[in-house]
Amino acid sequence: MSINEQVAIVTGASRGIGQQIAVQLAQSGVKVVVNYSSNATKADEVVKTIEQSGGEAIAIRADVSKVSEVEALFSETLERFGRVDILINNAGIMEGRAIADVTEEDFDRNFAVNVKGTYFACQQAMQHMAEGGTIINFSTSVAGAMLPTYSIYAATKGAVEQLTRQLAKEFGPRNIVINCIAPGQVATDLFLNGKSEELVDSYRRMNAFGRLGEPEDIANVIELLVSGKARWITGQTIRVNGGFN
Repeated sequence: MSINEQVAIVTGASRGIGQQIAVQLAQSGVKVVVNYSSNATKADEVVKTIEQSGGEAIAIRADVSKVSEVEALFSETLERFGRVDILINNAGIMEGRAIADVTEEDFDRNFAVNVKGTYFACQQAMQHMAEGGTIINFSTSVAGAMLPTYSIYAATKGAVEQLTRQLAKEFGPRNIVINCIAPGQVATDLFLNGKSEELVDSYRRMNAFGRLGEPEDIANVIELLVSGKARWITGQTIRVNGGFN
């Protein structure tokens, strides 16, 4: 199927990397579901941007940490567009804390969004995705960097990487590819929140190019993976980080 006949769900698409992915997929002719958990205004702005460029998109609210809402996200997508061909599990949270300061609630919240949300979205994809579909999960290059205060975040993303490997052969018989993208430091609100300029500058110096990544650096790789030119890649984690590690 041509990419301009496909339907994509992009979770956490109201801002940052998810927003850029949604916009670029729409520019390729994909019909896009802009998922968001709380900020309807931002999601509607993304939809408007897509529509103004001649694309087709809708915004659907769903908290991916709740299985019933993930199920509703797929149901509403199928009701509106009749199919799902692409799933981008971009929604996530990142909270940096020393292990001594982490509470049980912190732990549960991070795993609920980053791991549980990804897992059950993949389950819905197994039930409803069209043959020949594409799933892209999100990890992080921080998982290999051993940076302090990132223990929970890195642990959740390590789980997502393993989940991606495990599911490749379950999806394979239906010609569905599943891979994981592991960005380095990208200039988004999620990454920059609470960081001093001095700290951010130190991250710039950690990669080969001396800059933070931009959302389009990640979205460009997503476009390749969903284009049909990468169908022999599955079960892999691709580090998109400018040589960070």
